Amino acid sequence: MNSTDKKYDALKKLLKEYGKVAVAFSGGVDSTFLLKACTDTLSKTNVLACVGISPSLARHQLAQAREMAKLIGVELVELPLNELDDPNYQANKADRCFHCKNHQFRTIQDYAKGRGFEHTLCGANFDDKDDYRPGNIAVKALGIETPLMDAELTKPDIRTLSRELGLPTAEVPASPCLASRVAYGETITEEKLSQVERAEDALRALGFVEFRVRHHGAVARIEVPAADIKRIVSETTRQQIVESLKGFGFQYISLDLQGFRSGSLNETLTEAEKRL
Repeated sequence: MNSTDKKYDALKKLLKEYGKVAVAFSGGVDSTFLLKACTDTLSKTNVLACVGISPSLARHQLAQAREMAKLIGVELVELPLNELDDPNYQANKADRCFHCKNHQFRTIQDYAKGRGFEHTLCGANFDDKDDYRPGNIAVKALGIETPLMDAELTKPDIRTLSRELGLPTAEVPASPCLASRVAYGETITEEKLSQVERAEDALRALGFVEFRVRHHGAVARIEVPAADIKRIVSETTRQQIVESLKGFGFQYISLDLQGFRSGSLNETLTEAEKRL
C-alpha cells in the first residue's frame, strides 16, 4: 500500500468517527473528493452538502457544485450568505478571507445542526497549512472539521485519488471565490465581483483553462500560464479580450508577464499585515 492509500485509509477512519456530517461544498477538487469519501464511508443518508450562495460565487462554480452533488447522489442545500453586509469584509484588508469564511461556515454550521448534522467539514487540505489563509482561523474558531488536512492529504494526493474514484474534478484547476481577485484595499462590491466574473467567463469562452483576472480598480490584470502568453497576445485574441473587458467597465487591460500563480495578491502584503 502506497502512502496516498494509507492517507486515504486514515481519512476514512476519521470520517467513521463523525457518523453524520455536513460538507461545506464548492464543487471543486477538494470538497468534491471529500463529499465522495464521506458518502462512500458513511452512506448518502448521513451526508449533506451545503453551498453558500453570494455574489462572490461564480455562476459556473455553482453549476459545477450542482452537477457534482447530483453525480455523487447527495442532497445539496443552497444557503444565502450576507458577507457583503459586513464592513470588515467590504474593507478587503489582509484578513478578508477570515470574515468571508466566518460568514460561510457559521451559516452552514447553524443550518446543519438544525438538521441534526452535528459535524461540519470543509475541504482544507494538508498543503493549506503552509499557505497564507486567514480563513483557517475561522475554521478553528468555529470548530469546523478538516479531515483532509488531519489525514495529511495533499492536493496531488487528492487529485490521484479523485482519478481513481472516477471524479471529473480530478483535473479541474483550483477556483477560489471571486473576492480573491480584488486587490487588497479595493472595497469589495457586487459590481466589482460581477466585472471579474464576466471577464473570466470571456477568457473561458476563448478556450483558456487556467487563469485569473485581478481587479485593480480601473485596471484588469490578467494572469495565464507562460505557455498561454503567446496565444493570448495574438492579434485576434488580444482584440477580443480588450473589447470584452472594456465593455465590462475596465479602462485598462494588462497582462502579467510573470504568468499565472495562485494567490499573487498576497505578494503585496507585509508580514505585519498577515498577522491578524
